[in-house]
Amino acid sequence: MQTKLQKYFPMLRSREEILREIDENVKLTEQFYSWREAQRQEFLDFCTGVRGIKMLYDSFFKEVMNPETVPERLEEFLGILLNQKVKIIEILPGDSTRIADEQSLLIMDILVRFEDGTYCNVEVQKIGYAFPGERSACYSSDLLLRQYKKARSVKKDHFTYKDVKGVYTIVLMEKSPAVFQKYPDEYIHIFMQKADTGLEMDLLQKYIFIPLDIFKKNVENKGIKNKMDGWLTFLGMDDAEKIIELINTYPEFREMYEHVYYICRNVEDVMGIFSEELRIMDRNTVRYMVDEMQETIDEQKETIDEQKETIDEQKEMLAERDRKLEENVCEMQEMQESIEELKKQIELLQK
Repeated sequence: MQTKLQKYFPMLRSREEILREIDENVKLTEQFYSWREAQRQEFLDFCTGVRGIKMLYDSFFKEVMNPETVPERLEEFLGILLNQKVKIIEILPGDSTRIADEQSLLIMDILVRFEDGTYCNVEVQKIGYAFPGERSACYSSDLLLRQYKKARSVKKDHFTYKDVKGVYTIVLMEKSPAVFQKYPDEYIHIFMQKADTGLEMDLLQKYIFIPLDIFKKNVENKGIKNKMDGWLTFLGMDDAEKIIELINTYPEFREMYEHVYYICRNVEDVMGIFSEELRIMDRNTVRYMVDEMQETIDEQKETIDEQKETIDEQKEMLAERDRKLEENVCEMQEMQESIEELKKQIELLQK
């Protein structure tokens, strides 16, 4: 029986065919049955078209959106997102220190240079980081400094700050941090620095955050409204019905799905891709839990500090009250002594 997507992509193989190939190969059999039942089911579902491919898998994304072999795809996506014509002229090496420092939490990191000299860093995160703003600002500053150093090196004595063209930092998140959940109807957040007076200056750093989990909820209710929604559906959704809606609305996406589904015909290769994604996800989950725990610890420490401050204030109030009580006691003792003295005087007068 055909799956929904096999009707559109006949290169997809049947479940029986894939399982037969796995069972005939000892290495593949060991690998397949080392996965949990839910993971085995997920693998078979996307290989047979029960569900779509998760395009944010590192290997699939880099294959289908590779700026070296198919730059027009990334150029179109970025052009629509940035609302400007985009021409990629160079793919720059990433920051290996950064990736090592983040213990592979950064799933995909593509850094390109546009025709006008602007740098654009596109990140894909399975699980969004804690402190997304602070972190992105730090790495954007690193890229800006990198561009500045290159411009000074090339221009030498002719260098001016006009030669520094700026940096875009674009972050797509499958599961976004809590701060984004406060805006359930917004799934593209654009940040840039502006003066409170209206004075305009280009401060060079711009940020775009795309929480795909929030996008999914919106598109499920409202449908695909425009080409930007089409791209986010392609990148972020594996629901078969949505994929069919997408290729019927924008047929040009069919070619990209076919690109990946031909990869899926090689069971050994696609099992390797899936195993790597599971390994990365496990590391991500551990790190995410660590980040969440650290955030909880920081919040608890802040609460404890506030409570300590309240206790200190209460101690000071109690000390002040004790001082007043002591003053009242002293006053009462003085009054009592005065009364005793008056009594003695009265007794002397009565004799």
